[in-house]
Amino acid sequence: MEGSLFKVVFLLLVFSIVNTLVYGQGTRVGFYSSTRSQAESIVKSTVASHVNSDSSLAPGLLRMHFHDCFVQGCDASVLIAGSGTEKTAFPNLGLRGFEVIEDAKTKLEAACPGVVSCADIVALAARDSVVLSGGLSWQVPTGRRDGRVSQASDVNNLPAPGDSVDEQKQKFATKGLNTQDLVTLVGGHTIGTTACQFFSNRLRNFTTNGAADPSIDPSFLSQLQTLCPQKQWCYKTEIALDTGKSKIKFDNSYY
Repeated sequence: MEGSLFKVVFLLLVFSIVNTLVYGQGTRVGFYSSTRSQAESIVKSTVASHVNSDSSLAPGLLRMHFHDCFVQGCDASVLIAGSGTEKTAFPNLGLRGFEVIEDAKTKLEAACPGVVSCADIVALAARDSVVLSGGLSWQVPTGRRDGRVSQASDVNNLPAPGDSVDEQKQKFATKGLNTQDLVTLVGGHTIGTTACQFFSNRLRNFTTNGAADPSIDPSFLSQLQTLCPQKQWCYKTEIALDTGKSKIKFDNSYY
């Protein structure tokens, strides 16, 4: 798929997917235009300030939005701290960018106390992160309400690195999302990194005779084995999810 076409399709599907996961909170584009028109610009400038200093925060903010939306809808429940909350669940231990959301919230509270929800900040920050990474922009419907329930057990429904395609399709189906939605959101991995520990089991001793996963292209397998040597201390080594292009550029080369 050509890069420009991919981005257009991505934006259209993200818009519809996010609307599905908001669960009918009455959102609309321009929700704050009559009360605090600079709300989105405050979030945008805050995200830009952080991402310009640390580009790895862009995929972190995009991932945070997905992890938030997939559990209880886009309600910022992933931000709630405390024992047994979503934030403490294993799949969320590696989430990054909380300081960006907190910074934006502080600035918004100073400008318009009690108006902009954290859920909207997370959604806007994800969009702005994609744009800063070279992706196209899209209109984000706002007006979400922040959730007050956050349970680590609910995070079990998140797609996991070891899930089969069928398992992931089933998890998406429970959210009212189809296979096209799944493939589209997988494209979000065009930016960011992952640790060797999440796929090293496929590089060696995958089969009964000790060979690697036969479904991996041999030339790609050798690259991965070099990047992730068979040493315990290498399991946390971070490598780019998109090895074809820059790990910080939002494009279609991940596919």
